[in-house]
Amino acid sequence: MARLNKRQKTNEELRPEAPLPLPEAVSVLKKYTGPKFDQTVEVCMHLGIDPTHADQLVRGSIALPKGLGKTKRVVAFCGPDDVEPCKQAGAIEAGGDDLIEKISGGWMDFDVAVATPDMMRGVSKLGRVLGPRGLMPSPKAGTVTKDIAPAVTEYAAGKVEYRNDKGGNIHVPVGRMSFSEADLVENIEFFINVIEKAKPASTKGQYIKKIAISGTMTPGVLVTSG
Repeated sequence: MARLNKRQKTNEELRPEAPLPLPEAVSVLKKYTGPKFDQTVEVCMHLGIDPTHADQLVRGSIALPKGLGKTKRVVAFCGPDDVEPCKQAGAIEAGGDDLIEKISGGWMDFDVAVATPDMMRGVSKLGRVLGPRGLMPSPKAGTVTKDIAPAVTEYAAGKVEYRNDKGGNIHVPVGRMSFSEADLVENIEFFINVIEKAKPASTKGQYIKKIAISGTMTPGVLVTSG
């Protein structure tokens, strides 16, 4: 068993064994000793869904009320008329065949890709490149839309895309350690409510089984649900 360093020992002593109400859980998280950089705060939810059933997948995107504390690099697949509006909205690159060719050539310096519906025929050629990285535009995620300039603005400001993994878990960033406790609670509460409302109709039994919050380099803190 690996030996814990001083910081890890201190954090383990602070970590509660039982789930806590969200405000108390955030308070504990903020007390953890961490590195000098501003850590990302994440929430992980384990859902009682069957990920092998298409009608039980949980996926979408939201803009958190207090943001994420950082901007994202967005590219936009669009027609000529939308190129300038998308760039003014914050896209680092915007275009059609030229952008597709650039990415096909190996350029991947972006965090989010959005597209207009008419561009998806060409963008589909990038499936093998964008798919494994979770960057493929999708209508379900809100990254394929006719209103592409507003979408660029939202994603550049830190709009969160979420989707369950093969184990029925959802991991998303919800802020930074530098956020106030109140702002973190507001963001996390907002996200949990979104997931609660997204419960698939075919899901049976307990839907939200476990909620935990953590920093990039901290232990997790369990949060009471329901």
